Amino acid sequence: MSARMAAIAPRTRGGGGDAPAPRAATLLVLFPVAFLAIGLAQLALVRRQVLEWQALTGAGLFGAGLLGAAIFVRWRWPRADPFLLPISATLAALGQLMTSRLEPTLGPRQGLWVIIGLAALVGVAALPSIDWLRRYRYTWAVLALLLQILTLIFGRDPNGSGAALWFTIGGVNIQPMEVVKLLLVVFLAAYLEEYRELLAFAGRRVGRLYLPPLPYLMPILLMVGGALLLFWLQKDLGPALLFSAVLLTMLYVASGRLSYVGIGLVLLVLGFLVADRAFEHVHTRMLIWRDPWSLRDTLGYQPVQALYALASGGVLGTGLDMGSPRFIPAVHTDFVIAAIGEELGLAGTLAVVSLFVLMILRGFVIALRSRAGFAMLLAVGLTSVLALQALIILAGTLQLIPLTGITLPFVSYGGSSVVANFLIVGLLLRISNDA
Repeated sequence: MSARMAAIAPRTRGGGGDAPAPRAATLLVLFPVAFLAIGLAQLALVRRQVLEWQALTGAGLFGAGLLGAAIFVRWRWPRADPFLLPISATLAALGQLMTSRLEPTLGPRQGLWVIIGLAALVGVAALPSIDWLRRYRYTWAVLALLLQILTLIFGRDPNGSGAALWFTIGGVNIQPMEVVKLLLVVFLAAYLEEYRELLAFAGRRVGRLYLPPLPYLMPILLMVGGALLLFWLQKDLGPALLFSAVLLTMLYVASGRLSYVGIGLVLLVLGFLVADRAFEHVHTRMLIWRDPWSLRDTLGYQPVQALYALASGGVLGTGLDMGSPRFIPAVHTDFVIAAIGEELGLAGTLAVVSLFVLMILRGFVIALRSRAGFAMLLAVGLTSVLALQALIILAGTLQLIPLTGITLPFVSYGGSSVVANFLIVGLLLRISNDA
């Protein structure tokens, strides 16, 4: 997927490849609707309750909104990828089901956020074109930095997490970081598309190492460096890790130079070593990661309980609402995959991972089939956001890396995240239709 690979990549009309017929593709969205309805009914049976009107209303709104979005996509973007919407909707249905199980009062609210997210997906049609985003690349970068500065000054911490990352507007908590990451990806795609040839061939070789041309990397270093610095000041290292990984992915795709990735990884490791010494909360997370068992009754309680939950689920799980994920603090946001592993087992966990793999593959297929360089890089960046975010939270739950506070796309509870993720899907659908 380097610059040279992109030059010889096959150009196929349409984003769906061997796609099913439009009517069959639209019918695919019935699966997540049925999945949510059956799941909520099973939840009520296990609890020996009558299905409450809030749950029925939430499921009905989910189904109506999803079917409306699917019909709109088939009408407005007839060549769009036919699988992205059903896959993302299935993950969102699972998220609403698990939220209803773990925090019943938040289930209807999560359903409302899904509807808003689907509206954002449809709203992508209002863009004059995908290329229109490229023309205002510096505007998006400045806006991203401005949002971070405003968060640093006026941000609140309603959850007591130690990081003031939310705006509270009318009693609703909104996380600007979800918008910031999209704005920065658009900026990177536009800038790298403009200078991709220079980044690929205008560098300097020192021994076996190929150094990038610094004059052309300087705008990226300034914009991205400023964003990362603000993430550090906000004590929000999860997005810093996520966006650093997205930057390295897009830089490699644009230039084809592995040396750039190597240099970036070295700088990233050095940055986190410095953070380990400079920030107490980072040092605490590193201690928990190195030996959570010695801290299992204090700081390591949360990750240890998550590991117990995963282990107790076995292959098929304890059954929906038959486990004890309530012992995991913030399970509906930070450790929802542990709850899935306990109650739906290894089979359910692998099903979730498979859905993410399918989504990521479709995203990269869209990138390869895009005829415009900006659209290709934008598709790579947006897909990388979903892929790396899922990878980071899964690895953190398994204690392969320190916990970051990043949520599982579409599945974890969180309105800002759900809306931003559906916006990503909308942009990918638009790119696939225009390919």
